[in-house]
Amino acid sequence: MASANQTVLQFFPSPTSFSARIHPVVLFNICDCYVRRPDQAERVVGTLLGSVSPDGTVEIKNSYVVPHNESAEQVALDIDYHHNMYMSHQKVNPKEVIVGWFSTGFGVSGGSTLIHDFYSKEAQNPVHLTVDTGFRNQEASIKAYVSVNLSLGDRQLAQRFQEIPLDLRMIEAERVGLDVLKTTMVDKLPNDLEGMESSMERLHALIDDVYKYVDGVVEGRVTPDNNIGRFIADTLSSMPKISPAAFDKVFNDRIQDNLALVYLSSLTRTQLSIAEKLNTAAQVL
Repeated sequence: MASANQTVLQFFPSPTSFSARIHPVVLFNICDCYVRRPDQAERVVGTLLGSVSPDGTVEIKNSYVVPHNESAEQVALDIDYHHNMYMSHQKVNPKEVIVGWFSTGFGVSGGSTLIHDFYSKEAQNPVHLTVDTGFRNQEASIKAYVSVNLSLGDRQLAQRFQEIPLDLRMIEAERVGLDVLKTTMVDKLPNDLEGMESSMERLHALIDDVYKYVDGVVEGRVTPDNNIGRFIADTLSSMPKISPAAFDKVFNDRIQDNLALVYLSSLTRTQLSIAEKLNTAAQVL
């Protein structure tokens, strides 16, 4: 049995309900900042803006980069720039407050504790978001952490980063953009037809997974889940009742509209290129 005056090493974990939800525009902004970083910088860091719901969910809606210099022993942030940017964002949207900070790279680095200490003064229990801009195996490693105190008796020894659940939800157009972003070597951006083809392939794969699940439940190979069954039923009931002939007509009309847009955009680019060359030739003459 431990004595009454024994010193105990203890962790003070964060609430179990603490989680984060991130909007896709934040990822696009972080990747854009990483591409535009100075040549000598290995990573970029910045501030996360958003809101905190009563249930403890942190919704990350916006971000901006903060200039910094770091070495093996110290990290220097441009605090004046950070405060000026935050004041500018507050004028546009006062509901978005500081909820944490982000950094590029795989996981937590050595100087993260120093930066987290600064943001702990800017927000209560800030979230640390890491984004692997290398996209290893064309997958984005996006993780969120909070700080956990490690204390020995009444004396705080260190901090430990604890990963929390992170929810990333996006519409189909945003998902297509993220898929392009994952491909580090891109010849050109996909047009509307290529985006539609990619969406249809993903939809076909999802329908095939639903078929396999339903067949497995009917044949007794898969344990039924009432929540999944209700979700499938709600999805089927939300689909409009339309005949195959009418669906083919609507689908073909949409394809014709996309083809017309592609043709008009190509024609416009050609006219602009010709006009630019004629203007250059007129100036030379």
